[in-house]
Amino acid sequence: MIVGDSLSAGYGIDVQATWVALLERRLVQEGYGYRVVNASASGETTGGARARLPRALQIHRPRIVVLELGGNDGLRGLPLGQIKANLDALIEGSKAAGAKVVLVGMRIPPNYGPAYAERFHALYGELAKKHGIAHVDFFLEGVALDETLMQPDGIHPSAAAQGKLLDNVWPALRATLEQDARERSASN
Repeated sequence: MIVGDSLSAGYGIDVQATWVALLERRLVQEGYGYRVVNASASGETTGGARARLPRALQIHRPRIVVLELGGNDGLRGLPLGQIKANLDALIEGSKAAGAKVVLVGMRIPPNYGPAYAERFHALYGELAKKHGIAHVDFFLEGVALDETLMQPDGIHPSAAAQGKLLDNVWPALRATLEQDARERSASN
């Protein structure tokens, strides 16, 4: 289950062109027996996702949760402690429901000062380490500063960028898929 914001919901592009749709196809091609649920919403914040997550976990019962959140919080200058507490609760809630978690890190422009931007980015690594979960350092690596891969708003990746976004997430997700498969076969 992907729990994200507009970057995963596919703002401005065809839903079949999103990195999440590409992920679903890659899982089939590589023989992974997982289906993908996209529980992302444009404009989502960590607080909004925190409110929605328990119901989504109950309905979908995911084995793996990919958390791609925080960008909207950072762009709004929300307190870092609040963002971190929300992400922490999302991780804890997912794990308590029996899911493994992949945390997708974000960076923000230094609009609120370089100290805020640096601490914002660092909180992803800190949470991944605390919880012993897979972590993507920066979701938009190789995309954010390439205007040919961004929509005219300069915030949302274009359809042409979606394969790169999947490639950025794939190593951490593949490791988590393989860990899950090992644990399932060991318990059978």
